[in-house]
Amino acid sequence: MMKYKKALVTGGAGFIGSHIVELLLDKGMEVVVLDDLSVGKKENIPNEVSLIRGDVRDRELVDKIVNDGVEVIFHEAAKVSIRASIENCYEDADINLMGTVNLLRACRTADVKQFVFASSMGVYADSPKPQPIDEDFTTEPASPYGIAKLAAEKYCLLLCREFNMRCAILRYFNTYGPRQTFTPYVGVITIFTRLMLEGKQPVIFGSGEQLRDYVHVKDVARSNILAMDSDHRELILNIGTGNAVSVNRIFEMLSQRINPDIKPRYEAERPGELKISFPDISRARNLINYKPEHDLKSELDSVIQYIKNNH
Repeated sequence: MMKYKKALVTGGAGFIGSHIVELLLDKGMEVVVLDDLSVGKKENIPNEVSLIRGDVRDRELVDKIVNDGVEVIFHEAAKVSIRASIENCYEDADINLMGTVNLLRACRTADVKQFVFASSMGVYADSPKPQPIDEDFTTEPASPYGIAKLAAEKYCLLLCREFNMRCAILRYFNTYGPRQTFTPYVGVITIFTRLMLEGKQPVIFGSGEQLRDYVHVKDVARSNILAMDSDHRELILNIGTGNAVSVNRIFEMLSQRINPDIKPRYEAERPGELKISFPDISRARNLINYKPEHDLKSELDSVIQYIKNNH
């Protein structure tokens, strides 16, 4: 039996959001997407989905959408760039924090039962040693992006309690896979792949020994559905694989597949970026039965082929 009939996915024409939309359709739900199409693409959205082009900060539009029978919200819309958030701190906070608050505010008069929020590993402090971090690890963000996401988390928890909504906060780690828009700031696998396919030299900031966790977009999307289907009133969960991989190793795996003659160029590390950050995902395993199904090594070929076909 379906728990909800109608879902709103903000940023649903984008990388992660469009994969969530597909899973919701598979469950037989009605889906509405709110996306300004600044990064997302109309072609990512199936025909049976209602696509509304607009901004999550638009009070009147958001009120109208949320109050039109929406029962569950997946809030994926965001300005995603840790590095650029320092230079563009106002815009980052305006979209990532105030956009979230505007969406939550609209729920006060609506019939929304659950709010699922896309948070980030950016809320955490740098780890002092190479070991997995759990959800109780220090939240001391190193970037404006992380600060806005952490503040948005707190608004979600507080206002969901106030408005009697269930709340799931999912802290995504480095997500990769098909439909990731190429930008200079986000998605090292997409960036490296595209540059190497063009015969260009990728840049690695710092030593390249930074440790990250790379999780496939389909696993991230599925975690959203698992959170929706769970019976927990509140969730804060790391979403990743639990495996640490260095940036140098990512480059090595891609160069072996694309062009072993291309070597990286190293530049000074950028402010706001964490050196060690990979998750303990045991809480997600235990509470929502989340288990990553996609392995990095086996998925890289399909990512490379997707970028070849769509570049």
